[in-house]
Amino acid sequence: MQVDDFDRKLMRLLQQDARLTNNELAQAINLSASQCSRRRMRLEEAGIIRGYRAELDREKLDLGIVNIITVTLATHNRDNAQRFARLIKSLPAVLEAYSLTGEMDYIIKVVTPDLRTLSAFVSDVLLPHESVQHVKTAIVLDTLKEGAALPI
Repeated sequence: MQVDDFDRKLMRLLQQDARLTNNELAQAINLSASQCSRRRMRLEEAGIIRGYRAELDREKLDLGIVNIITVTLATHNRDNAQRFARLIKSLPAVLEAYSLTGEMDYIIKVVTPDLRTLSAFVSDVLLPHESVQHVKTAIVLDTLKEGAALPI
């Protein structure tokens, strides 16, 4: 699918504020409301715009501790990796998870209300899981950048 400058402007604006009305978007990118609506719908249908969501304040929701956890699998085969992936996808505390090259197999970003909950997450959920061999945690001291928009 071809993406032009109008599409890029539309996507940049939506990344900043997904609540913008079609008329506000159209005015900001100098298109008619109907053209803007068609473009947005085309980007949604193509899967480029995957959805819209609210940005919540995790500290106000008592989820103030961000943890970065690296995981090494017990064995390196497809079944074990799939078991671990199913586990991670089932855990609401996991915000992000990535498979890596190099020393660690996975890195996950987890939010917890306190250190006790983090300890329980590691000790009662990750470590006993059959796919996991080693877990290493790091607590985030300060967030410098989070939830950034894609550079389009």
